[in-house]
Amino acid sequence: MQRITAPDGARIIVHSTGSGPDLVVVHGGGVTIHEYRRLAARLADRFTVHLYNRRGRVDAAPRREPYTVEQEIEDLGAVLAHTGARRAIGHSYGAFVVLRAALRLPLEQIAVYDLPLCLAGHGMPTAFLDPAEEAVRAGDTARALAILGAGVNPQSPASRLPLGVRTAICRAFMRTEVGRTMGSLVGMTLAESRQVQAHEGPAEEYAGITAAALLVSGAKAAPYFTEINDRLAAVLPRARALRVPGSPHNGIAAAPPSVVDPIATFFTTPTTPANQS
Repeated sequence: MQRITAPDGARIIVHSTGSGPDLVVVHGGGVTIHEYRRLAARLADRFTVHLYNRRGRVDAAPRREPYTVEQEIEDLGAVLAHTGARRAIGHSYGAFVVLRAALRLPLEQIAVYDLPLCLAGHGMPTAFLDPAEEAVRAGDTARALAILGAGVNPQSPASRLPLGVRTAICRAFMRTEVGRTMGSLVGMTLAESRQVQAHEGPAEEYAGITAAALLVSGAKAAPYFTEINDRLAAVLPRARALRVPGSPHNGIAAAPPSVVDPIATFFTTPTTPANQS
């Protein structure tokens, strides 16, 4: 465990494991680095894996308000500078952070799993945000989680259940450890989704990314993640899309070989510098 300092003076705790080239993991919304322990363990024989809790969680500093993705990019930049890493993995909103960071931070390789983007009328839906935020203001966390879950995973059979039934399911889910964590962070998760919405634009906005990119989606996750990756792969100069059969939205945290192996291969394969053909 290492304590480093963000540009605004806040403390960042970096948890590292393994040996080999440095690789930073940026976790998704509604969770902490705890959910990525399997991923870290299964990469640790090939990489030095660095994880840190994003702000507002466990051992991390509070968020600055008003919240923007810029503070996430600043924090990731501090972790990269401290570790010397030039490789990063992002999951869900963490993938959004990594992609935005790749526009300006010295990243050479990035892998993103189920990247949420609003691409000029395509990609992540946002209609769920208003009612979910209303539920948070009313203090009904289970209802907020039910609305959020159906919004992010519209392909799930559970998303077609009546809202009251979904809310009851989420209330029971909140008795579990991960459910309590997701419930406590739901307001922050919605604020992150607002940042995705605020940065809506064409895929061409990311054409300046010079890092080699592996754009991964789970075949059992929402289809819009695959659509986003396909649109980005068409404009990023050094990117390819990969759809993992049978993998759900949390597939990267579960870290089966079908997800971990192609990511590890990507990061261990020599890349051609962006200014060479």
